[in-house]
Amino acid sequence: MRVPALGKVVVLGVGLIGGSFALALKRAGAVATVVGVGRSVPNLDIARRLGIADRTWTRDQRWTDELIDADLVLLATPVGQISALLASMAPVLGSTTVVTDAGSTKQDVIAAARQHLGAALPRFVPGHPIAGNEHSGAGAASESLFRGKPVILTPLPETAADAQERVENAWATCGGVVSALDAARHDEIFAAVSHLPHALAFALVAQLAQRTDGADYFRYAATGFRDFTRLASSDPEMWRDICLGNATALRRELSAYRAQLDRLDTLLLSADGAGLVTLFERARTARNAWLARHRDDPD
Repeated sequence: MRVPALGKVVVLGVGLIGGSFALALKRAGAVATVVGVGRSVPNLDIARRLGIADRTWTRDQRWTDELIDADLVLLATPVGQISALLASMAPVLGSTTVVTDAGSTKQDVIAAARQHLGAALPRFVPGHPIAGNEHSGAGAASESLFRGKPVILTPLPETAADAQERVENAWATCGGVVSALDAARHDEIFAAVSHLPHALAFALVAQLAQRTDGADYFRYAATGFRDFTRLASSDPEMWRDICLGNATALRRELSAYRAQLDRLDTLLLSADGAGLVTLFERARTARNAWLARHRDDPD
């Protein structure tokens, strides 16, 4: 019988990401024990029932006792909670325990780790799995969520090589395709391709919902509206934290997008059909090229 590579994994935030990570490791036989930590008792009950976690703790219980002999800790909570969690964890982390996260922003998480982890900092490996959907909770977890999907690590100069290897191996076991990226560059890129689209979807739906005749707009909205606004069904708390955590880069992208909207408005004002076609063709060509590169990606 094969001995699991990981004896104990502690997952803080047993939702879509944390739950899928735990489930994939368990189904691969790569972990002996998964401990789930969260705020919602009903969600933790679901995690145990689905075989995601072997035992669970709420955050008002003595969950930190589990850290002394943990091989790996995954922080899969909204990024705004990570600083306080690291502060709670630091005094009781085992000497060989590796800590990673799944946050969509990295510079703020790294700053929190530098503030709180002290001597444990070399065993912290920041990460970001590029997978997910608008669903949440343990019931949304899937062992195949990360299969063939990118997982970006943004290690610190101090990060220990064996700690990074442990995190890389865990994500690879989940099916992720692991690479490394500078944290600032990560935040710059994802402000444009992830954080901005979510903010735009939330803003459009909110703008229509606040109209006195908003019900008419929703009554006649169809597939285009559904496809564009799918992201507005995402977890508001999580996306609040992401937007605030990456506010500088996101504001730059909002400014660039606002300039593009002004360009579109100018074309409409001048009835410049040729200019509209040029803009639309450029966008279509770029998107189709992106789709072609990803046509074999799993859903």
